[in-house]
Amino acid sequence: MGKVYVFDHPLIQHKTAIMRDKNTSVKEFRALVKEVSMLMAYEVTRDLPLKDVEIETPLCKVTMKMLTGEDIAIIPILRAGLGMVEGMLELIPNAKVGHIGLYRDPDTHLPVEYYCKVPSDIEHRRVIVIDPMLATGGSAAAAIDFIKEKGANKISFMCLIAAPEGIQVLQERHPDVDIFIAAKDSHLNEHKYIVPGLGDAGDRLYGTK
Repeated sequence: MGKVYVFDHPLIQHKTAIMRDKNTSVKEFRALVKEVSMLMAYEVTRDLPLKDVEIETPLCKVTMKMLTGEDIAIIPILRAGLGMVEGMLELIPNAKVGHIGLYRDPDTHLPVEYYCKVPSDIEHRRVIVIDPMLATGGSAAAAIDFIKEKGANKISFMCLIAAPEGIQVLQERHPDVDIFIAAKDSHLNEHKYIVPGLGDAGDRLYGTK
């Protein structure tokens, strides 16, 4: 079973609390999403493989640890996931970025892929799927279904706010996927919004209603 990591870093808690405030402006909300995503990326990449490399300092030669160069792909779920990309690229500038878009069929209520473009070498990359909210878990699970169909086999999911219901669905559908969360909230309300949550992340990122 994939692990669930809930971050308790003071900076992440502080910035997430400001994001939740309904009076936080679009500009500030967008900046906070970027900052928290960058802080989370630091933890998500904690286990990247290292190798011994000999370098020469101004004083002597020495063997140090450097990244082996494992390739990474960041795949946001459209549209709100786009707000997390820039912060992650600040820390992982060589990562490739894919995109996946889903909508819910009004008759079947099942997620339907309307756009999916990922790196051609996705099967060789560590994939980080990102979306600010993990509510019911349906969209996240479906996105990972589609990404696996493209050949990805080493996947993590990263979000800002998650409900227990969404975590459970994602673990049941994809037990091999680790989940990284800035804050785990109480529950979903009757409209499937996370409580206490922060509202609609896409609307707050882009100033829409």
